[in-house]
Amino acid sequence: MPKKSLVLLYYTAAITLFFALSQLPAQQASSGFLKVKARPGRAAVFVDGKYLGPAANFRMARKYNVAAGEHELALRDPRFEGFKTTVKIEAGKTTTIHEALTPRPQATPPFGKIKLKGFPKYSPLFVDGGYMGHADEFDGPNQALLVSPRDYTVKVFSPDGNLLLEQKVAIHQDKEVVLKAK
Repeated sequence: MPKKSLVLLYYTAAITLFFALSQLPAQQASSGFLKVKARPGRAAVFVDGKYLGPAANFRMARKYNVAAGEHELALRDPRFEGFKTTVKIEAGKTTTIHEALTPRPQATPPFGKIKLKGFPKYSPLFVDGGYMGHADEFDGPNQALLVSPRDYTVKVFSPDGNLLLEQKVAIHQDKEVVLKAK
């Protein structure tokens, strides 16, 4: 490659890098972080109705990038009462919320099972509009969602909110329905 072309290539790369890095402070100035220390840690974090992911991974609270301003925060877990509040996110700062959810009474048998296969790890599962957990909680050899026998509408979304599956399923006592990603 001629020396002149190399100089032009380096010059173009340097300018591109400069402009890319100069945008970082502007992006950071318009957002902050949300950390939710919840019990249980598997509670789902929703901001303005959008699923962000679980409150914790391996007992470590996760930190989510959120636009600066006031937002509605909801924590959901099918075994606990839901929680909603308003949070104020300040640009460049971390807002930490501490919350222990109140347990619901345990369901009683008979049960059928819903199992997921092939969905991205933190894909949220909704059954009849209620959040039930994320995909990797229902895809292992001894993992499935226990539900009462009847018909349900099941939806699975990607971690970034796109609908991956919407299906009506009939659940029968002591039977397992396996839903696969397309």
